[in-house]
Amino acid sequence: MMNTDNFDALTRARAQWRWRGTQRPPFADVPAPGQVSVWDFPRPPALVREAREIVVHWGPILVARTCGAWAVRETAHPPTFYLPLADVERTLLHSAGGGSLCEWKGLAHYWDLIDGQRRLAKVAWSYPKPLAGAEVLAQCIAFYAHELQCSVGGKSVLAQPGGFYGGWITPDLAGPFKGDAGSNSW
Repeated sequence: MMNTDNFDALTRARAQWRWRGTQRPPFADVPAPGQVSVWDFPRPPALVREAREIVVHWGPILVARTCGAWAVRETAHPPTFYLPLADVERTLLHSAGGGSLCEWKGLAHYWDLIDGQRRLAKVAWSYPKPLAGAEVLAQCIAFYAHELQCSVGGKSVLAQPGGFYGGWITPDLAGPFKGDAGSNSW
């Protein structure tokens, strides 16, 4: 249940964003043929069913493979892909504790990947009880691509810059992307 203080905090957080996908800023890259600009993505974000196959490997280990992911498309960010838990090797997932708040999706829960003595700390997150509008993410998980080998539609991805953001950069995107130096106010 959301109380008035939480509602006010969410309202303030949501109001802070200048860029909302209605116009590109003058510093936005011009998309090449076959590209889309992340500056055309809306805020609040759009949750779009992703038709391309998503694959996540941790070295030789297949962590996830799905054709049923959700792409969260938000202004200035490459999409974050949320994979159905049913398509993830759940024996590798271990609760990491801690969390964070997204003003659009709610309270995040973090996950480690563990295989024997190997561990990737807080490499994934989920929204077990998402806010209204993000309910489809309740049984999904997203992965940071920094230390994993991830692909979308057979193409390798680059991790979104910065240590906090979890978007995946694919060749069909034009930036610049939130997380780059100087992007705090985007």
